[in-house]
Amino acid sequence: MSKIRAAITAVNGYVPDYVLTNKELETAVDTNDEWIVSRTGIKERRILKGEGKATSDLAVPAIQGLLEKRGITAKDIELIIVCTSTPDMMFPATANIIAHKIGATNAWGYDLQAACSGFLFGLTTASQFIESGKHSKVLVVGADKMSSIVNYQDRNTCILFGDGCGCVLLEPDTTGYGLQDSILKTDGAGAEYLNLKGGGSLNPASHATVDAQMHYAYQEGRTVFKFAVTNMADVVAEIMEKNQLTSEDINWLTPHQANKRIIDATAERAGLPEEKVMVNIQKYGNTTSATIPLCLWEWENQLKKGDNIIMAAFGGGFTWGATYIKWAYDPK
Repeated sequence: MSKIRAAITAVNGYVPDYVLTNKELETAVDTNDEWIVSRTGIKERRILKGEGKATSDLAVPAIQGLLEKRGITAKDIELIIVCTSTPDMMFPATANIIAHKIGATNAWGYDLQAACSGFLFGLTTASQFIESGKHSKVLVVGADKMSSIVNYQDRNTCILFGDGCGCVLLEPDTTGYGLQDSILKTDGAGAEYLNLKGGGSLNPASHATVDAQMHYAYQEGRTVFKFAVTNMADVVAEIMEKNQLTSEDINWLTPHQANKRIIDATAERAGLPEEKVMVNIQKYGNTTSATIPLCLWEWENQLKKGDNIIMAAFGGGFTWGATYIKWAYDPK
């Protein structure tokens, strides 16, 4: 019997309508468009506006579009893994909320939190359910409403993040396509440099934690940048070497969209030209768990069956990794 692999058989994305430009941010904090673009590559980002809107409201339209493209219903889904750093609430899981909203009455699900590496961690986790034969249709969702935890008076972080969702459907493949390999890593020593201190069991919400601005994302930019550049580039080189891949073998690099300079350094280490690298950071900023699937969604029509794709990410805490897949279908 041929080995069962988890193949992406559909992809979709959703970003909110509201566009937060660098020019608008200039009116809120001491920054300017040239400074932001030169250091990050970001020109604008999308923000989910409206009372009572949460991460699940980003995910639902993305998933509904995916189901329509694949020609299946929510009742066909068996498992939903939601990769997010901004769940609707501490519990129930956002995966449960999404399942209810879309009518996935035959699915179970849970949330997975690995910061910006969440989608890769979720993809690798979900693949085990496919490869074992336990499930045949698994949704992996990367969604974050980062605007809910960003301090728009902190110019070091508010310029970086946006809201969005990308999702993929995994199904079994026995012809060699799908997820080939993953190298995933964590180092909790990085927790002090990139975190959200308030709201957990260590610092439960209180007047004191709110006054201390502990419910906003915190980043020590220089340290995080240094670690991200090194580790993202290293893990891409590692997975290429492990799978005996050269730069000529790689059709696409799909990097986490945190900073254009980090993306460029990773591509250079892999020996890949700009035209082989998916980049949309200029439009969406850093959407955390959503960046990689949003890239796959935007490039879907350019992807061909058998394409070798390396996905790479680096996130808070620290988390990082690379995943190698063979694309399973031609554009329609």
